Amino acid sequence: MTAFDDAQAFWDRRYAEPGYIFGTQPNVFLASQASLFRSGMRVLDVACGEGRNSVWLAQQGYDVSGFDVSPLALAKAGALANAREVSVRFIQADVRTWDWEPAAFDAITCIFIQFAAPEDRSRLFEGFRMTLKPGGLVILQGYTPRQVDFGTGGPPDRAHMYTRELLESAFAGFDLLHLNEHETILAEGTKHVGRSALIDLVARKSSE
Repeated sequence: MTAFDDAQAFWDRRYAEPGYIFGTQPNVFLASQASLFRSGMRVLDVACGEGRNSVWLAQQGYDVSGFDVSPLALAKAGALANAREVSVRFIQADVRTWDWEPAAFDAITCIFIQFAAPEDRSRLFEGFRMTLKPGGLVILQGYTPRQVDFGTGGPPDRAHMYTRELLESAFAGFDLLHLNEHETILAEGTKHVGRSALIDLVARKSSE
């Protein structure tokens, strides 16, 4: 069995549960950044899952693509898009093998991509650099290592979590518009519930 098959099987087991395990409303932090988006923007939703964020972005009028390794998640995402009467390009792919088209997107959304191991995460962030147009945005929310103590979401492995120093290094050369570590109560479906240790990032690629 390949790494792709392993990842698909893992996520298919999670998404086989009834309903939308992370809910159908957009991530609160992502929605709070709505003023940064502009009409006609091309947006990539990385590891889009059941589509809550992709669909919300499409509802705002953006040209949205989302990819995920789980076909069960993408089936739910497609159903949500149909119910909300919007169009999103949903593609089955693994973050480790995604083809990062150069200078293709105006914005990337990356919400709780915590199951990427450190070596995969480095390639992931380099892919962001490649596929963003000059002046393009990264909007990211994830867990800090403190999240392992709370146990309210994400893997039980501190090495998979984000720190301020890690993100500052990963996006060196970007304009960091927002970078904040904080704790809050999440209520996103059945899998992100309770006090959580979060870090939020908005970074703009240099326009030069």
